Order: sequence, then C-alpha cells, then structure tokens
Amino acid sequence: MSENTPVLEVKDVSIAYESARGSVQAVSHINLSLMPDHILGLVGESGSGKSTLANGIMRLLKGSAHLVGGEILVNGQNVYQMDARTLRQFRWNSMAMVFQSAMTVLNPVMTVEQQMMDVFLSHRKGMSKQEARNRSLELLDMVRIARKHAKSYPHELSGGMKQRIVIAIALALEPSLVIMDEPTTALDVVVQRSILDQIKELQREKHFAVLFISHDFSLVAELASQVAIMYAGRVVEMTESQGLSKHDMHHHPYTSGLMRAIPRLTHEDVEIEGIPGHPPNLVELPSGCAYHPRCPLAQPICREVRPEPIATGGRLIACHAFDPEKRGAFVHVS
Repeated sequence: MSENTPVLEVKDVSIAYESARGSVQAVSHINLSLMPDHILGLVGESGSGKSTLANGIMRLLKGSAHLVGGEILVNGQNVYQMDARTLRQFRWNSMAMVFQSAMTVLNPVMTVEQQMMDVFLSHRKGMSKQEARNRSLELLDMVRIARKHAKSYPHELSGGMKQRIVIAIALALEPSLVIMDEPTTALDVVVQRSILDQIKELQREKHFAVLFISHDFSLVAELASQVAIMYAGRVVEMTESQGLSKHDMHHHPYTSGLMRAIPRLTHEDVEIEGIPGHPPNLVELPSGCAYHPRCPLAQPICREVRPEPIATGGRLIACHAFDPEKRGAFVHVS
C-alpha cells in the first residue's frame, strides 16, 4: 500500500442504537482519515461515541447497533461490503483491536501460549503447532514478558502483564491498523506509563497506524500526532497535538474545557476547572449545537443551528464562535 494512501477512511459515518424510547444516534456524520505510520487520538467524555465508532470500524457492533450511513475503508477496502469469511480473515491480518479490559478478552481457562497459538493456527493455514508456539514466544519477547509465563493462566498475571499480552495478540499478524480502546484503563499510573512507552516503541518498530481512544486528554495529546475531539457523537475539533496548550484558547470551547480540567504538575496554586452541566441525552439532543447548554460562548444562533466544521490552518472546528479570519479567534456572535 502506498504511503500516501490512508490506512483508515471514515466517510460520513453514522451509527445508531434502537431502543424502546426511540433511535439513539451514538455516532453522527463522522469523517476521519488515518495515514500509515501515524497515531490519531480520539478523545471525549463517556458516552461521546468513541467506543461505538471503534466497534463500528471493526464491524463488531452488538445488539441493536447498526450502521445508518457512510463508508468505512481499511486499506482501501469497504469493511461493510465483505462477506463473513472475508471479514474473519481481514480482522487481525489487516486490522486489530486492543479492548479496554484484558480480563474480558483473555480466556480464563486457556494458557497465554494457547491463546496466542490460536491466532496463528486460525489465520495462518499450514503453520505447524511448533511454529505457532515459537511465534508466540517471540511475541512475549516483544512485549518484554518472560517466556516462563507462556504456561500461565490470565488470573496468575498482573493487570499490566495481561494488557501487554492483549497488545501482543493484536500485533501477532502484523496488521496495518490497530485500534486501542482505553488500553490503560484500570491500571495504576506507573503501569500506564510503561504500557504507553511500549506502544510508542512498538509503533516505531512495526510502523502500524493507531487509532488511540481515551477520555484522558493529556495521555492522547502526548501519544498522538493528531487529535479528534468528540462530543455527543460528533467530532467538534480536529487538531495537531502539538497545538494543544492550556494557554492557547483558540480551540473549540469543549476542547478548552477539557484542557482546563487537567491537573497541572507545577507548584502554582491553580484550581482545576470542571465543565459545568452534564453530557446530553442522546435520545433527546438539544437543538442546534449539542454543547450550547454547557458552553460559555453560547449565543442564540447556537441554540438554533448546528455548526458545520470549518477547516483552517490544519485544524477543523465546528463552532459558530470560531472566526478563521481573525487568526482562529473565538468571537461572540448573534
């Protein structure tokens, strides 16, 4: 695949859940593009649609969730036009996913080695058990877990070790796209740092593209080269991570609110500012901009008209107050 061809293209994608109260649009008209050897961060509060989008890309939507519209292309192939057999082979070979909790992914009654070998024996027809065993041990080496743990069961390992094994399994067949959905959730800060450093190291070595999903803004800003911020199922801002700064107020008001809520590791006596209010009910979204009930810059137009994304200077912002002609400043509108 060409270096100029996106590994992942999400084109005007909408995903909905059906419920007794009506249709819930969890993802609405999302457009994303991820190039080879790049890391794209996806940030937002719980319920913003991040995990639904990830499952949609992998075509792992459950229950009443379904693709309402749009296209999802991985390596130029439409994931939703594949038959079941093709999709099974495409997963893990071309795209893989690291889920939030290792314990929900790993089989508690199978050893680590057995679970790793299963990946190879299922997707590499003709590979012998000994070859699969050898490759499994190499995966343990890759994520710096002693080979003696190949015979261990998941409950015998620490949380950090289990998460490393899940990452190793995702990378087993060397996919070009790896989706990581909150891979450091429930891990302590020291283990989080270790996992994060290893993800960066493996990505540099293997050159796969990463869609890194988290509610931790500072974590994503450090890891990713570009960041998309989601709110109520929509991307409200897309920006380079280097441009993210607590002192740069030229961001979507929601992005600025997330940044102000990050604790500062300085000696300054600075109070953390939370975002007032609560995320909206997706069944009954507010009219106009979904963020307007919580927004300090909200004006009458925000309550009536949903803002369209504005592209300028390598950024994309959906906000009525954003004025690209004034160097990306935010102004009060009527």
